[in-house]
Amino acid sequence: MTGRRVFPWVLRVVWALLPLTAGSALAAGLDGRSGPVQLVAAIGLWAGWAIGLLATLVPHPLGLTAWRLLAPGAVSVVAAAVIAGDPSTPAVVVGLVWTAGSAALAFLPETGVLFVNGPSYPNERRYPLRVPGPLVLGPLPLAWAVAGAGPAVGIMLLAATEWVVGAIVLVLTGAAAVLLVRAMHGLSRRWVVFVPAGLVLHDPMTLADPVLFPRKSIESLRPAPADTDSLDLTQRAAGLAVELVLREKVPMVLVKPGNRAGESGASARLLFTPTRPGQVLADASTRRIPVG
Repeated sequence: MTGRRVFPWVLRVVWALLPLTAGSALAAGLDGRSGPVQLVAAIGLWAGWAIGLLATLVPHPLGLTAWRLLAPGAVSVVAAAVIAGDPSTPAVVVGLVWTAGSAALAFLPETGVLFVNGPSYPNERRYPLRVPGPLVLGPLPLAWAVAGAGPAVGIMLLAATEWVVGAIVLVLTGAAAVLLVRAMHGLSRRWVVFVPAGLVLHDPMTLADPVLFPRKSIESLRPAPADTDSLDLTQRAAGLAVELVLREKVPMVLVKPGNRAGESGASARLLFTPTRPGQVLADASTRRIPVG
C-alpha cells in the first residue's frame, strides 16, 4: 500500500523537474533562432509540460496516452536541441538522462495500472494488457513519430516562415495524427478488471464488447501451460499469458478485420496477457476466484 501511495508522487516530481533538468539544453538549442521560432517553441514546450503534469495529478487512461506520447517526445526534443545548438556537456547529460528516465517511467507496468485505475470504482481493480507483439516491432514507433513529431515540425516550419512546406507538413501529419492518436489511445483502454461479480475482459482489439465472467462460472485462473489450445486473445503479446478456465462456455463477439459486426462465438477457455500477471493472480485469490 505504501508503494502505491509513493509511486504517483515519483511520477509527479520527475515530470515537474523537467524544466530545471532539460531547460539549459533546450535553451541552447533555440539560441540564435528567430523570435517567432523561439516563442512558438517555448509555448509548445510549456504546454506539453503542463499537460504531462496534469496527467500525473489526475490519473486517467487519456492521461496515460498523453504521457506515453509526451515522455519520449521530451527525449527527442532534447536530442534535437543538442544537435541544433551547442549546450554544455553537463546540461546535455542531465537533460538526456532525466528525460530518458521519465520516458522509462511512462512505460512501466505500474504506471499503466495507476492511470487506468484513476476513474475506476472503489470496488474494482483494473490491470492493463500488454501491447500486441506485432505493433511493438515497428508500427507503433512509426505511429508515434508521425503523430508526435509531424505536427510539431509543421508548426516550427511555419514559425520560420517556410509557409508552403510548413502548411503541407502540418495538414498531412495533423490529419494522420488525429487517427493515430485515437488508435494509440485504444491501447490504453485494454485491461482485465476484477468486479464484485467476477472478472471482466475489456479489450476492444479482440472483443467487440467487454465480457463478464461471473465468479461462479470460473473454474481456474492460472499461468497458461505451453501446450494449451485455449482461445488466444493475447494478440501475440510478449510475456506470461494467463489462462481463464470456465465451467461452461461464455458467449462473446470477437473482433475480425473487415467485419464491423464481429464474429459471434463462445469459449470455456481463453488466454490474455496482463502486464502484471503475478498481481492479477494474487488479486484473484483474494476475491475468491480459484487460482491454479
